[in-house]
Amino acid sequence: MKLIITAALLLGLTYGATAQDSFHGKKITEQGAVPVSQLVAKMGTKTEMPAKVEGTVESVCKVKGCWMQVRTADNQTMRVSFKDYGFFVPKDIEGKKVVMEGLAKQTTTPVSELRHYAEDAGKSKAEIAKITEPEKALTFVADGVIVKK
Repeated sequence: MKLIITAALLLGLTYGATAQDSFHGKKITEQGAVPVSQLVAKMGTKTEMPAKVEGTVESVCKVKGCWMQVRTADNQTMRVSFKDYGFFVPKDIEGKKVVMEGLAKQTTTPVSELRHYAEDAGKSKAEIAKITEPEKALTFVADGVIVKK
């Protein structure tokens, strides 16, 4: 009987540990987060602004989780990096919801950096070679990230 109770307790603790959101970087809350689809409209003509957004992860750096791409309203993606390279996210969170707090920026990413990102994402040499123009895009530097369960 003790064995059954112990097993049930361990199973419950394991479930409780895996059913929780995971936090990375600065501890943040979900309160006040807006859908990433609204970020462009909120920015207006600003080149950067502090924000807290919620979105779905499209892809993650396969090398060490040092960046991720989050879907935007127009079926594009927004590159998310982590402040001062100070933390990473799990490499297996594609399709998961995240809440991020940090700084949204309108940026131009040089070809060399785009090729580096493509390499980190596991793209083929042929795909990497096709990257020949810098990219103007909305990016995000996160202080903290919550990966939803």
